[in-house]
Amino acid sequence: MTQTEKALSFRALHQRAGAFIIPNPWDMGTARLLAHLGFEALATTSAGFAASLGRRDYNVRRDEVMAHIATIAAATPLPVSADLENGFGDEPEFVAATIGLAAAAGVVGGSIEDSTRNAGQPIYEFEHAVDRVRAASETARALSFPFTLTARCENYLAGRTDIKDTIKRLQAYQEAGADVLYAPGLATKEDIVAVVSSVDRPVNVLAGLSGMEWNREQLAAMGVKRISIGSGLARAAFSAFFRAASEMQERGTFAFAEGTMFLTEIGEMFPE
Repeated sequence: MTQTEKALSFRALHQRAGAFIIPNPWDMGTARLLAHLGFEALATTSAGFAASLGRRDYNVRRDEVMAHIATIAAATPLPVSADLENGFGDEPEFVAATIGLAAAAGVVGGSIEDSTRNAGQPIYEFEHAVDRVRAASETARALSFPFTLTARCENYLAGRTDIKDTIKRLQAYQEAGADVLYAPGLATKEDIVAVVSSVDRPVNVLAGLSGMEWNREQLAAMGVKRISIGSGLARAAFSAFFRAASEMQERGTFAFAEGTMFLTEIGEMFPE
């Protein structure tokens, strides 16, 4: 499947009825397992990838991320959207360049956050945040295929649970050219419905957070189009690893191995 075909397939997922789940692998093996299970698209996870390198989130260079998303994009025939953090730079021109690099790496979509990584001012000033999305959109529109740009408002993850400002930002990002809108951290039905009803683009919701009790059908009924899990699968895997290693270290027992899959079984899910 060509990159254009993948891009069109990804767009179609956002246009059909109901909601779809876009899970987040962190390496080629997990990408291929998810493809084997029948998922229709994948998204990368900055936190999951950083953890696989033994680092904290947001401590991976842009060139490392580009190499990583290239391996995920090549792992399966599925369309892949990349977690591009805040574009790895403050200025709109830098964010635009990140979109171009991501497209060259083989992904057909990507998300840009309005988080500054600055504890004193965690979210970019409004006009500057909009300029960053606009620059990303202009680069995406100049590509030879329909790159799906997701604009993220990080208010809730930054502790700013201001639904009015969140909606204001998402509406502005929509006008600046974003194809999908995303406010990770929304945890009430009222907030989710408020966001969905305030925009006319597909909305992504982050599942797997504490307090997030709804399933795919329930979220679809709220108007959600896309459901991602972020670092959820990576956290599940690392948590299981930690519990198993702790059992060996603290008790000297190996009960964790009961019920686990044999590597031959896992290998049969890989294409080669």
